[in-house]
Amino acid sequence: MKIQLIGAGGIVKDAHLPAYKIAGYEVEGIFDLNEGKAAALAEEFGIPGVFASLDELVAHAGENSVFDVAVPGSAVLEVLEKLPDGAVVLIQKPMGQDLAAAKAILALCRKKQLKAGVNFQMRYAPYIQKAREIIDSGQIGELCDIEIKINVYTPWHLWDFLFTAARVEILYHSIHYVDLVRSFYGNPKKVYAKTIKHPKMSQLASVKTNIIMDYGELKGANILTNHAHEFGQKHQQSYVKLEGTKGAIMIEMGLMKNYPVGTADKFEYVVMEEGKEPEWKEESIEGTWFPHAFVGSMAEMKKALENPKYIPDNSVEDCIYTMACVEAAHQSNEVGGVELSTD
Repeated sequence: MKIQLIGAGGIVKDAHLPAYKIAGYEVEGIFDLNEGKAAALAEEFGIPGVFASLDELVAHAGENSVFDVAVPGSAVLEVLEKLPDGAVVLIQKPMGQDLAAAKAILALCRKKQLKAGVNFQMRYAPYIQKAREIIDSGQIGELCDIEIKINVYTPWHLWDFLFTAARVEILYHSIHYVDLVRSFYGNPKKVYAKTIKHPKMSQLASVKTNIIMDYGELKGANILTNHAHEFGQKHQQSYVKLEGTKGAIMIEMGLMKNYPVGTADKFEYVVMEEGKEPEWKEESIEGTWFPHAFVGSMAEMKKALENPKYIPDNSVEDCIYTMACVEAAHQSNEVGGVELSTD
């Protein structure tokens, strides 16, 4: 597998390239509209080919290439149009700016028969993979409640483009958790949501969100995020809690605290035993969300490259439903709740 990188932004520098180095994946070429940025990353990570145009990169790429498209959502369609029919492609999330764009991306991938996946990488984070092992083994019984809570201070100024974006918190952050819930439960029946601004971050479309994903009366899925907790780390929270009928898993995600430096992760779980008090056990997990989860996204594309019949776990055919959930959340936010009445 030879990776052809399209884009040389911060996410490529901080996550894509370090992950590929860890996995031993070869990056053969890189292109960015800012050739200086591409050249700098090529020098830092030992990439042999720096191309002056997308056409040059495509012309150079062989049949064993995977195109890693790490460009803004608004530019994805234009890039995909220029890739060879039948190519293997990893698209950086989100899958476009809204559901309409996601549908257009899906239609183009089908037309060109692209083997395309979306980089919703949280589902491949090492602590999530460990949680799946425990759940699949049956140790904690039937999974019946997922709770994700983020109460941190996020330095949004690191991403200038967000200050002109019509959608921010759900589309660029909570989308990870929506996709994660889907990866465990499948598609919800309904989505309820409210996303709001903060008085001290009023330039941004939203920085706080509540999402309920409706899976009926026996499964809970709640996402609560607040990116404006600037009052020190003492009461910051960043966790995924997975509860089953016989036990539970608690994952502390250090990445979101003191971002972008982060703090240590913590993985704990408990399995109920008859006649005994619950005893939580802590387990050491090698690797974390950034950059290690990005190995998982590309690994799916490697499988698709090696086996033409393989359908990636993160395929556009699956990830369109994550975008549908995001769209439903925004629609719910617009419709609002039920007004009080005493009539």
